[in-house]
Amino acid sequence: MNITADAVKQLRERTGAGMMECKKALVETKGDLDAAADLMRKQGLAKADKKASRVAAEGVIVIEKSADGRSGAMVEVNCETDFVAREADFRGFAQAVVSAAAKHRPASLDALLAAKLDSGETIDERRRALVAKIGENISVRRFTLLNAPTHLGAYVHGTRIGALVAVEGGEPAVAYDLAMHVAASNPRYLNVAAIPADIVEKERGILVEQAQNEAAASGKPKPADIIAKMVEGRLRKNLGEITLAGQAFVKDPDVTIEKLLGNAKAKVIGYERYEVGAGIEKKQEDFVAEVMKQVQKH
Repeated sequence: MNITADAVKQLRERTGAGMMECKKALVETKGDLDAAADLMRKQGLAKADKKASRVAAEGVIVIEKSADGRSGAMVEVNCETDFVAREADFRGFAQAVVSAAAKHRPASLDALLAAKLDSGETIDERRRALVAKIGENISVRRFTLLNAPTHLGAYVHGTRIGALVAVEGGEPAVAYDLAMHVAASNPRYLNVAAIPADIVEKERGILVEQAQNEAAASGKPKPADIIAKMVEGRLRKNLGEITLAGQAFVKDPDVTIEKLLGNAKAKVIGYERYEVGAGIEKKQEDFVAEVMKQVQKH
């Protein structure tokens, strides 16, 4: 089977393993990237799946909090180039969108696009006018609204990553620190209880096979109960690393978020994290072909 260089490159990025190991795994799984990543973990060739959402679009993440600090809105607005993402009119439009989201609290993206700005035009009308002026496609991709019983933590890293964290109890500074942590560490789940059962079982299966392969390779087979204990220990560690509660606090790695919350007498009710373009595959342009295309037009 013909395995492309791009497929090998993607698997290397996901697993951190060598080129030949990646190619072999892809051959064994007939080019299935997810299956190849799982196979390599079972064989001990990859510590974890390092796949991250592929950033495709440019743009900004903007946040607006209410005056009482208990609610807020976060919006992602996209454009085609980083140049436009830094442009004042584009930034102004993004700020107008998040302000409208915070004010009108729409139930859907369509409702947000139909919301009226102070000028009387809708957000979508302003968007289309900006497209005509700038000459790039501009879109309001997504938004979220979050309410907190006590404090809403909000943090934007530059303009590309944003996080909101709803907290009960504690102090405003704790909520802010939690938002900063979520932006930096990108937890997939709030706590272990929030992880779907099928994800837990899949991870357990991978770790069981990994432990068995390690034992076989060492020439010292281990009893099933010992392997089971090894697996459960590794499982707790792995699951903890993908949950907010189990992660080490970015400002103090010796303290877990769970411990931080306990010390602050606070509880996280919910959180949201946005990263510009996450999950959208970027189109790879052939620069030479693009130049030739422009030359041929003249």
